[in-house]
Amino acid sequence: MSSPPTAPPAAPESPPQPPRRPGGGRAVLALLRNAWRGLTSMRTALVLLFLLALASLPGALLPQRSLNQQLVDQYFADYPRLAPLLDKVGAFEIFATPWFAAIYLLLMISLVGCLTPRSLEYLRAMRQKPVATPRNLARMPHHAEGVVDGTPDEVLGRVRTVLKGWRRAERDESGARSVSAERGFLRETGNLVFHMSLVGLLVGIAVGKLFGYEGQVIVLANGGQFCNTSILGYDSFNPGLRVDGTDLAPFCIKVDSFTAEYLPNGQPEQYTAELGYQTADDVRSGDTATWRPDTLAVNHPLRLDGERVYLLNHGYAPRFTVTWPDGQQRTGEIQWQPVDTTTYLSQGATKFERPGIADDATRQKSSIAITGLFAPTSSGGQVVTSTYPDLLAPEAAVDVMRGDLGLDDGRGQSIFSIDQSKVDSGELVRVARENMVPGQEITLDDGTRIRFDDVTQWVALQVSHDPGQVTVLVFAILVLLGLGLSLSIKRRRFWVRVVPADDGPDGRARSRVELGGLARTDRAGYGEEFDRLRADLLGPTDAAAPTTRNGGD
Repeated sequence: MSSPPTAPPAAPESPPQPPRRPGGGRAVLALLRNAWRGLTSMRTALVLLFLLALASLPGALLPQRSLNQQLVDQYFADYPRLAPLLDKVGAFEIFATPWFAAIYLLLMISLVGCLTPRSLEYLRAMRQKPVATPRNLARMPHHAEGVVDGTPDEVLGRVRTVLKGWRRAERDESGARSVSAERGFLRETGNLVFHMSLVGLLVGIAVGKLFGYEGQVIVLANGGQFCNTSILGYDSFNPGLRVDGTDLAPFCIKVDSFTAEYLPNGQPEQYTAELGYQTADDVRSGDTATWRPDTLAVNHPLRLDGERVYLLNHGYAPRFTVTWPDGQQRTGEIQWQPVDTTTYLSQGATKFERPGIADDATRQKSSIAITGLFAPTSSGGQVVTSTYPDLLAPEAAVDVMRGDLGLDDGRGQSIFSIDQSKVDSGELVRVARENMVPGQEITLDDGTRIRFDDVTQWVALQVSHDPGQVTVLVFAILVLLGLGLSLSIKRRRFWVRVVPADDGPDGRARSRVELGGLARTDRAGYGEEFDRLRADLLGPTDAAAPTTRNGGD
């Protein structure tokens, strides 16, 4: 017997192959695509907006170097352990830190990447007709139907009149005519305007930070002048990131007088400075003899050449005249710093170098500094104190220092004080101490005479240049406008289907009308509007009651 045929041996099963991974280039592209999708999502934009607000909190709670260096120094003195740690993360210059700029930039990219496709989709939706009438209008939240007099064409004519101002489209159906209408499309417009304006607002702020600057300067109110030609003319200057101070608009200001009005308790009521100014065109043309008059007050800045000039504060500058034994005279008039902003008790130092001496060592030893306190309204006691900020009874308690003031050392020093190290080393010694009123004179041991002549007021001005301020204003208005549109407008849809009906008993043509309504957002208030439309198209509610159903709100 022959053996039955045997089946050939089965081929060995191949081991399962691992899924193929994309190549290196494709993997990188996939990673970038996923990262872009995540960054441009609305959720990411909201998270970044929250982080930006959170990162701005230290700027409101902690002193910032760009605003007040003295408060920062005081914070270091009050919290010697905490302040250095905060300084390492940039807590005292929040808005200039790289991590704050990174959040700002990522938010910009996220908003732009999120809004661009959304805007394109919105433009396509604007060009499309309203959606077709649903087959079963009875399933809509708002529904009504009834039979009215007139042919379908006549009924559609009334529908066009009632729905004037709605986006609508008419369609022919099998044995029927329908109208699809939509209103409130500006809600999405307002939403997009709000978000795009937020981007524009951020851009305007960024432009101001990059190309804007602020500078403070003190000018004597007796014809003192200031020209915006260089940063060297400022007492303090805060430039933007792209400002080097070489391209400033060269306008000039001359302060003719200053008037301060106070309440009986010493509280300031009004500051007013009478000044003249020359625009950049005047300076460039060489017309330096003509000054345009203007009145500067608090919160009423002078606007010229893209800059704004603000009146910040004021103070006093005692004027002293020094007469040396050989008859040489020098008059000094420089601002003294208020130490009490309520009574304007001030401190300062008016410094003189003796003229006519060629030998540097001799000249340095004979320099004079008049330091001390000044009270615009003195109490009249042995210790000079001020009781009122206005200039009613001026008096100065002065210490006359003679010796080396350190003006030739090459080191900067405050205009409000002398170099204390010179006093400690004995190079600068006190030779007189006296309480003086205007017109009084004292004589030193070497015959030098010092006269307290008068007091001049000074004003503190701030020059601000912000090229993004108009942009910020425009987009801030658009933000409010867009927010108002998105909150006040409701999107809703309305459908009408008209079908010929049997003629009435009087032989007049009749049509069956079916209505449907849907609120795309909040349904509150749409029921009343739907009832009005129903009444206009179907007649009073009672007449249409047998064939009317309202889905309610």
